[in-house]
Amino acid sequence: MASSLSAAPPHVGFLPKLFSLRPLPGGWEQLRRDRPVQVRRNKRTHLPHLSSACSSHLSPRCVFSLAAALSPDATAANQKPVLTFTAHEGPVFSLLSTDSVLLSAGNGEVSAWNWTELIKKNVKPLWTKRPNYKSSLEIPEINSMAINPRDDSLAIGAGDNNVHILDLEHGAFKATLQGHTDYVHCVCIREREAELLSGSEDGAVRMWDCRTGQSVHCIEVHKYESCARPQHGKWISCLTTDSDWMLCGGGPSLSLWHLRSLSPTSVFPLSGCQRRAAFHQDMILAVGDGAFVSHCLLGGEVKGQIPCTPPSLNTLKLNTKSSEHRVLTVGGGSSKIDVFTNLSYRAFSLSF
Repeated sequence: MASSLSAAPPHVGFLPKLFSLRPLPGGWEQLRRDRPVQVRRNKRTHLPHLSSACSSHLSPRCVFSLAAALSPDATAANQKPVLTFTAHEGPVFSLLSTDSVLLSAGNGEVSAWNWTELIKKNVKPLWTKRPNYKSSLEIPEINSMAINPRDDSLAIGAGDNNVHILDLEHGAFKATLQGHTDYVHCVCIREREAELLSGSEDGAVRMWDCRTGQSVHCIEVHKYESCARPQHGKWISCLTTDSDWMLCGGGPSLSLWHLRSLSPTSVFPLSGCQRRAAFHQDMILAVGDGAFVSHCLLGGEVKGQIPCTPPSLNTLKLNTKSSEHRVLTVGGGSSKIDVFTNLSYRAFSLSF
């Protein structure tokens, strides 16, 4: 397995060098409770953060200056948002950031903003797109997005049980991947194999051939005794890949899978449900229920758990591409975003 996070995808139309981050729900009620999420630009300057932990029907989005917050002369004011604006008429469930564009998904729609214009405080979106839904839900929520650099497309995991594919070059939806029987919580791209993976409330991780749109494998994680946790349910909220390896979890325990053999190799003894995980060098970082970031070894051992400010965590992001501002940020059930300049301790918190 690769010893570090996979490289950023190459230029994909007007969306180069994507770094994804999304909220990972555990069903409808938890999805609405655990709404605060974070997404960070890889370019050193700004850190957008979303919190819908308010009674408003509008979705406030906050942008932070990471460079200012990390400055030796930083004050408490530098840890506050430099811009706050409304993204959608309703909550935001998923965010993606590139060097040039910010993507946001809410109730049934995806919008894009130009970073250059946002820095100028021009919050008019470049475009807004809505899939062609055939669901009984009036407005299916979009809870996950991922860029496929092979064909310049955006994969969207939605509440109508489907994965919708948006052609970014032409601005039109070109395919709907059908197979899940319940809400799709998470999607990710296995670029080398031209595959897309999706995790759902139905307990399955599906592997799709990006060229044909066909489901080539279906892994029902909860049916593996070593992974099953019936007390938490079968839903999959946490999903990521690194070459031939996959991390997934949610109701089932967080587990590491070899994708060529389609079998689990390690199961991590973490309590609660994990909502986000990432490969980093020879470790796995995971967050979920609990006020800590778990550091796990590939063999299944938990090396340590680093305390955080929020009581539970929804998102985790490593800024591995910046030479000046390599940090880890985590956010969750509070108005604080914890920033780690060293993986072993929290340096400070952004607040909104």
